[in-house]
Amino acid sequence: MDEKCIGIIGMGDMGKMYARRLSDAGWRINGCDRPESYEALKKEFAGRGRVNIMQNGHLVSRCSDYIIYNVPAKNIDDVVAQFGPSTKMGAIVGGQTSCKAPEIAAFEKHLPQDVEIVSCHSLHGPGVDPRGQPLVLIKHRASDESFALVEKMLSCFGSKFVYLSASDHDHITADTQAVTHAAFLSMGAAWRANAQFPWEVPRYVGGIENVKINLTLRIYSNKWHVYAGLAMLNPSARRQIGQYAESVTALFKLMLAGQREELSRRVKEAGEAVFGNARWKGRGGEDEGLLLKDELLDRFSLGELPQERVRNNHLSLLAMVDCWWKLGIVPYDHMICSTPLFRLWLGIAESLFRKPELLDEAIETAIEDNTFRADDLEFTFAARDWSERVTLGNDEAYRRKFEAISEYFAPRFEEATRVGNEMIKAILEKTH
Repeated sequence: MDEKCIGIIGMGDMGKMYARRLSDAGWRINGCDRPESYEALKKEFAGRGRVNIMQNGHLVSRCSDYIIYNVPAKNIDDVVAQFGPSTKMGAIVGGQTSCKAPEIAAFEKHLPQDVEIVSCHSLHGPGVDPRGQPLVLIKHRASDESFALVEKMLSCFGSKFVYLSASDHDHITADTQAVTHAAFLSMGAAWRANAQFPWEVPRYVGGIENVKINLTLRIYSNKWHVYAGLAMLNPSARRQIGQYAESVTALFKLMLAGQREELSRRVKEAGEAVFGNARWKGRGGEDEGLLLKDELLDRFSLGELPQERVRNNHLSLLAMVDCWWKLGIVPYDHMICSTPLFRLWLGIAESLFRKPELLDEAIETAIEDNTFRADDLEFTFAARDWSERVTLGNDEAYRRKFEAISEYFAPRFEEATRVGNEMIKAILEKTH
């Protein structure tokens, strides 16, 4: 095996995942994190002879051939400014942040000119099997030989390489992640505001609802900065999160006013724009879909299934499709570069809009069923509040809100993660 070394600066959950898989494939790894994590990391990786935990990024940078910065996007400039000048002559440097604009800017500003730049981004969380998942490679400043070396190193993940520029990456991740995260963050905020554990409420158990609950808890069990960085540092993401809040508000106002015809017209026009294209129509028969049928989704419930399915107006999904329509986004265009979270979200939106009777039922429920008003009100407040925090770029306000909601749901994270992993594995096996 080639004895070139891979350096990982930032040994959080993704950094550890990279270290384990790359070392299992035979590569020597030099890793580091903040000084206070040194002893714990040494102990954690003591049994892995090919992983060398170092005290700081200077030591990692000076002896590694490909160095991956795996730190929050908001910290990338400070970290590269600190350790970049120590980079080994002729080495290759990349980053694993979710927003590439500040990352590339930091590399260009702080790295020596002899250093090559090949960045990457695994479009999934640390708990997801990387095999078959998209892995973006960005050849920003590198020879063909160096780029081929990075491909060789990362090929052990079994992921599907997607080749993009930094700007294209940021545009696509805004399309596929930013609004999806906003929807789940808003659902969690609304359930907490109403003092609900949704798996205890019949209308939030079974089918589509299981996806909503499992993925909401999955997001809140992760680190807040993963979502804040993408939302606040990507200009396209800010615009899209703002539009989602506007779509939620507009549809909720139509529901409150009882404007059935206007609500139906707007929802169906959005559905036709997003799902009525030739690409979607060519995807299969009426029973064929990204998430298949409710019978599959019903298996992954955190609560007891009600004897009969309870209606829901699915404001979060109606607003998502409305948002895509208003922004001119065709979500299928970016499937090659999508996360499991996005594919599941698109799948349940698709399953709602592909069944006219279910879509009509959601519209009817929105107008006639007042039992959803309190939930919808809090969901609308939450969508607008998240949008305002992102627009203001207030990291601290974002963190406080996220962590308060995370603490509320924390007792169910372990079970939700287990069930969610099973759900993702089962459903993604059925995806096109």
